[in-house]
Amino acid sequence: MKKPEKNVEYADPAHIYTTSYIRNSKAIGVLWGVFTICFAIINIVVFVQPQWIGDTQDSKGTGYFGLWQWCLVSGGSGGGGLECRGKLDDFSTLLNTPSVAGTVLVGLSVILTLLTICSMLLFFFLRSSTVFHIAGWMQLLAAVLLGVGVAVFPAGWSAPEIREVCGPTARQYNVGECGLRWAFILAIIGVLDAIVLATLAFVLATRHVKLQPEPEPIYGGSMYKGQMNAGFLGDGASLTGSRKSLNLQPVMLMPHPDHDRYSEFSHHTARSKTSAYRAHYASSVQNFQL
Repeated sequence: MKKPEKNVEYADPAHIYTTSYIRNSKAIGVLWGVFTICFAIINIVVFVQPQWIGDTQDSKGTGYFGLWQWCLVSGGSGGGGLECRGKLDDFSTLLNTPSVAGTVLVGLSVILTLLTICSMLLFFFLRSSTVFHIAGWMQLLAAVLLGVGVAVFPAGWSAPEIREVCGPTARQYNVGECGLRWAFILAIIGVLDAIVLATLAFVLATRHVKLQPEPEPIYGGSMYKGQMNAGFLGDGASLTGSRKSLNLQPVMLMPHPDHDRYSEFSHHTARSKTSAYRAHYASSVQNFQL
């Protein structure tokens, strides 16, 4: 009874590595997109919140200041609520030139961050490496603009309105009796976040896998992938083993053209042993090992 043929599939290590790398790259790309959205939220909050610096217990007055907006106690320090001033559409209402420069720089950083999120739609039309390059450059530029805006803003701490709250010791890059608020710290974190995201985008853009075509099988069929009849396997071969454990050598049988062939499946009889053609049987089939 003929044994059923078994399908033997051998996994190529390079194919396994490629599949695993592509899967991990997609997961990292998704995380990059999520953290890019988080950075955009951070950037917007930093831009609109007037909580960059503010009063402390030792301050002369009460109030806090942002890039383009600041809030002071109305009616002097004696009483009243906080009154916020500064309009984004009117730069003349800002404190001084460093405040205007910081507002423009951080505002451009916000625009670039939003464009980075919009560039994710290009994944449907362009290669992923191209999109990551575009997004990486925009994130790097956004980080530079935000960093310069954070560095320029303290140059305006000598404004009279800030000295009214922070005391006469307040000057450029010296906050005086005031303290740094959470928005200023968040802006510094945003700069570092943008640099990390830009670096990750460049890594994802350059470390892409080039798939190689599968080589053509040899000897009419592949020893590595395909069907093998268990009846023709020797003791040293295994259906479930590796292709090195098979150790098979391809052999081609060539019949001799000048002599009659003796059937190797016929029975051995006295007549066949003494036949004149028996002597030619050993030379009628020649083995050629490739």
